[in-house]
Amino acid sequence: MSPVKAVLFDRDGTLVHDVPYNGDPARVRPVDGAREAVDLLRSRGIRTGVVSNQSGIARGLLTDADVRGVNHRVDELLGPFDVWAVCPHGPDDGCSCRKPEPGLVLWAAGRLCAAPADCVVIGDIGADVEAARRAGAHGILVPTPRTRPQETASAEHVAPDLLTAVRDVLTGPPRSAPAAEAAYDTSGRPR
Repeated sequence: MSPVKAVLFDRDGTLVHDVPYNGDPARVRPVDGAREAVDLLRSRGIRTGVVSNQSGIARGLLTDADVRGVNHRVDELLGPFDVWAVCPHGPDDGCSCRKPEPGLVLWAAGRLCAAPADCVVIGDIGADVEAARRAGAHGILVPTPRTRPQETASAEHVAPDLLTAVRDVLTGPPRSAPAAEAAYDTSGRPR
C-alpha cells in the first residue's frame, strides 16, 4: 500500500488540456488517461485535490464564477475532487499561494488532514514541483510541450504521462521530500 495520503494535481496542462485563461466549461477536455489515473487513486483510498494558479482573475480576463464553472466541469468529467485550491493572484502580487510558493499545497493538504510529506503534487511545469518542494511534499513533473527543458532536467521525478505518474505513486514510495521551508507556517502564510 502506498504511504501517500493525497495527490494534488495541477489543473491546466495536467488534468485537462491547457486552454489559456479558459472561462468556458465547454472547452474542458481531459488529457489522455486522466479519468483512469484519478479513479485508480480513489480505488486505493487516496484523496485527490487540485491546486491551480488562475491569474486570469487578477488580469481581468476571468471572473471567480468563470473559474468555478470550469472547475465544476472538471469535477463532472473527472471528479469529484476532495479539495480545490485556486490562486486568483497575478505574478507580481506577492502572494504566498501562487505556485511556486507553497500556500496552495499547504492549504489543500490541511483541508485533507494530511501532512505535506504524505502528499504528492503532479504538474506540468517547474512551478508545480517547486511548490511541492517548498511545502515539504513530493513532486512529479509530467512534461508537455509547454514545459521548459530546464524544468524537466531539474525535476527530481519525471513521468511521461499522467497515468504513469499515478502508477509511480502507487508502486513505490516517492523519493524523500525535503523539509518545508521554515519561512512559511502551515497555512502557507509567510512568518
